[in-house]
Amino acid sequence: MDSARHISIYDTTLREGSQCVGISFTLADKLSLCQELDKLGVDFIEGGLAGSSPKDDAFYTEMKNRPLTHAKLVAFGQTVRPGVSPEEDKMLAALVGTGTEYVAVFGKTNIDQASEILGVTPEENVKMISETVDFLVKAGKKVFFDAEHYFDGFRVSPEYATECLKAAIDAGCFMVVLCDTNGGVLPFEIDETVKATLQKVPSLRDNFGIHVHNDSGTADYSTIEAVRLGANVAQVAVNGWGERCGNANLFTVVPNLTLKLFYDTIPDLSVLYDLAHRCCETANVKMFEFSPFVGKYAFSHKAGTHIDAVRKNSSSYEHVAPEAVGNSRKFMLSEQSGRAAVIAKVNELLPRLGCNSADAGVIVDRIKELELEGYRFEGADASFEMLVKDLLGIRRSWFKLNTYKVVVFDDAGNDGPSVTASAIVDVTVDGRREITADNGIGPVDALDKALRKALTSFYPQIRDMYLIDYKVRVLESRLATESVVRVVIESSDGSRNWCTVGVSGDIIKASFNALVDSYTYMLDNTSL
Repeated sequence: MDSARHISIYDTTLREGSQCVGISFTLADKLSLCQELDKLGVDFIEGGLAGSSPKDDAFYTEMKNRPLTHAKLVAFGQTVRPGVSPEEDKMLAALVGTGTEYVAVFGKTNIDQASEILGVTPEENVKMISETVDFLVKAGKKVFFDAEHYFDGFRVSPEYATECLKAAIDAGCFMVVLCDTNGGVLPFEIDETVKATLQKVPSLRDNFGIHVHNDSGTADYSTIEAVRLGANVAQVAVNGWGERCGNANLFTVVPNLTLKLFYDTIPDLSVLYDLAHRCCETANVKMFEFSPFVGKYAFSHKAGTHIDAVRKNSSSYEHVAPEAVGNSRKFMLSEQSGRAAVIAKVNELLPRLGCNSADAGVIVDRIKELELEGYRFEGADASFEMLVKDLLGIRRSWFKLNTYKVVVFDDAGNDGPSVTASAIVDVTVDGRREITADNGIGPVDALDKALRKALTSFYPQIRDMYLIDYKVRVLESRLATESVVRVVIESSDGSRNWCTVGVSGDIIKASFNALVDSYTYMLDNTSL
């Protein structure tokens, strides 16, 4: 392995990513993501299928006035249509009209699909590949030829599959990309096929790319294996987004190539965590919290023995330093946690407190009691912090909750969302009593608004706080409506998020307990 070799990262998010179920980029989204990827330092950004939609056409038009600082924009298309000359093909005309220096075209390399899908003879398909590449090269383009279904095609007929590659090479293509379009090829088959292909087409050595779908769950591994065998272009997508099960994941492939195999890829991996999450916000999808390297819990530790070991030697249960990809280590608290784990967690959240072994013992015992009732503190750091302060006698009493009352009713005359609950909250702050009421869409919303109204006159900073997520878990479903429920609330002040938990046989009480913790946490951590 030549560890100094540069591996070009070719991002397909703007094209393949938009084919992922649940993702639909606006023009503004595509422009924003393109700038983010350029800033990251990827080498190529595939912009979308030229001539396929007004949005993609508008994207290429807009990008003519938005030069990239590092990446090369690649317009995507396909080989000429059967029975049409390249000069007459409207899609190829659109491809040329994008104005990009680089273009990518896909063409069949599976002899069976040439006849079954395109309805042409094997010879006609080879001619279509050759004529397309030749036309684009003469138009001044550097051409990526995406050998569609290459690995399946090689299995059916190695001679024909490689003949298609040679046709593209002889016509002057810049780069051949071997594609596992079905995503069904396993890594050892990638290995065998690439080696056999390089024997048949020696000119490809160190001058080919790899594009793998994830239908077998091995796209990342297969991509890395192809790079080890000589591929110097790795096609990936943000968070693995793509058709069906997705594509090779930029945020998995790049760190592995860089941190494990020491290839030269992108300049700064420490931005990956933030970028992965920003891309999810742009696409309006939820980040998978257990994603390797960039998931929220990629470096989380729950078992007491693991936490103790990591505190002594992080490499005992971490394959890379979380900071290398911009992530951070997290200690999760549960009934499995020992004193060392609790001390680590308290020191993480409250570094000035100086938690000792005796304090940790009290906290561990209380956690076990509460988890028996249904509480769970992993992922609810704010409530854990409130618990620690309570047990150690240092929790500040910002307000005293005297009583609260909720009335739920049905507005039968209104078909749309309407007021369905009213709440009254009675609190005392520094000896002053405040009773407020408000309405909401449901009891929790009403309680939140009433409590907010009561406290805002004392603590104006509460206006900045808002709820962003609300989850309910029924803990004993066999008890039906008598079940104990766990409520987890995620709140934000615009700059940070925090989670609190409440448990009760009464869902309103569980919710309100989580709300009270959330307000208390904010007041504890906000300057007056």
